Amino acid sequence: MKWGVALALLAGLVAAVYLIWAIGFDAVIASVMRVGLGGLALLCLYALAVFVALALAWFFLMPAEARRPLPDFFVARLVRDSIAEISPFSPVGGMVAAARLMILKGMDAGYAAASVAADATTEAMAQIVFLAFGLGLGVTQFRHLPNGDALTEAMLAVLLLGVPGIALLIFLQRRGAGLAERLASRFFPRSEREGVSFRAAIEALYESRSRLAASSAFHLLAWIGAGGGTFIAFRLAGGKIGLFNAVALEALLCTIRSIAAFVPAAVGVQEAGYAVLAPLFGLPAEMGLAVSLLKRAREILLGVPALLYWQGVESRGAFARLKP
Repeated sequence: MKWGVALALLAGLVAAVYLIWAIGFDAVIASVMRVGLGGLALLCLYALAVFVALALAWFFLMPAEARRPLPDFFVARLVRDSIAEISPFSPVGGMVAAARLMILKGMDAGYAAASVAADATTEAMAQIVFLAFGLGLGVTQFRHLPNGDALTEAMLAVLLLGVPGIALLIFLQRRGAGLAERLASRFFPRSEREGVSFRAAIEALYESRSRLAASSAFHLLAWIGAGGGTFIAFRLAGGKIGLFNAVALEALLCTIRSIAAFVPAAVGVQEAGYAVLAPLFGLPAEMGLAVSLLKRAREILLGVPALLYWQGVESRGAFARLKP
C-alpha cells in the first residue's frame, strides 16, 4: 500500500477504537449482544438478498451475447465488495478481481473489463438518486438541530458534484478508451489477444439506454435495500426507528463515506458516522456504533468465504495454464 493509504487506514482504526472507548465499551457490547447469533445470521441472509439485486444490475447491463449465468455475477459482485470492505485495498482492486473472476468463468476479457467500469457508473447514477431520496426524507428530521444545516449542505454538495462527476466518468470511459485499453491490458492481458476490445465493449454497453436504465434501477433497489438492512439492524439491537428514517440515515452515511472515500473500507468513518447520526433519529450513540460493528461482522462472515472461493478459482486457472 502507499503511505497515504496506510496512514488513512491507521487513523481510521484509531478513531474506531477511540469511539468505542469514549462511548463506553460495555454499552456498545450490550447492544451487539442483544442482537445475538440469530440476528447476525438474519443480517447475513438479508445482505445476500441485496447482492441478488446487485448481480441483476450487472447482468442486465450486458448485451445478451456477452452474459454469463446470474450466479456468476452474484459471486463476482460478492468478491468485489468483500475486497473493498474487509481488505486494505481500494474499491478498484475489488473491480479488477471481479473482472478477472468473470474471465475465468468464461466471459470475454474485453467485456469483463468494460462491464465493471460501466456497472460502477450505473451504481453511481443510482447513488445520486438515493442521496436525493434520503435528503428529502431526512431533512425534516434534522433541520431543527444546531448542525442540521451542515448536514443538508453536505448532502447537497455531494449531489451537485456527483452529477457532473458521473458525466465526466462516462465521457472518459468512452473518449479515453485508448488509455483505458492500455490500463486494461495491464490487468487483463487476454483482452489484447482475443475477443472484443475494451473500446468496442464500452461502446456496446453504453449504446442501449434500456440496459443502462435497468442496471440503474436495480442498483437503486440495492441502495434502498441497504437502508432496509440498517432498519433491521437497529430493530434487532432494540432501537425504535421507522423504515423511512432508516433509509434517510443510510443515505446520510453514504454521503459521509463518499466524502471520505480515500479511507480504506471507511474504517473509523463508518463507525463515527453511525455514532453521530443515530442521535439525530432519537437513538443512542452506542447503538449506532453497535450497528456499525454488526455490519463489519456481517461483511467478514460473507467476505472471507467469497475471497477463499476467488483464490481457489485463481489457483485452478494458474495450474491450468502451467499444464503442457
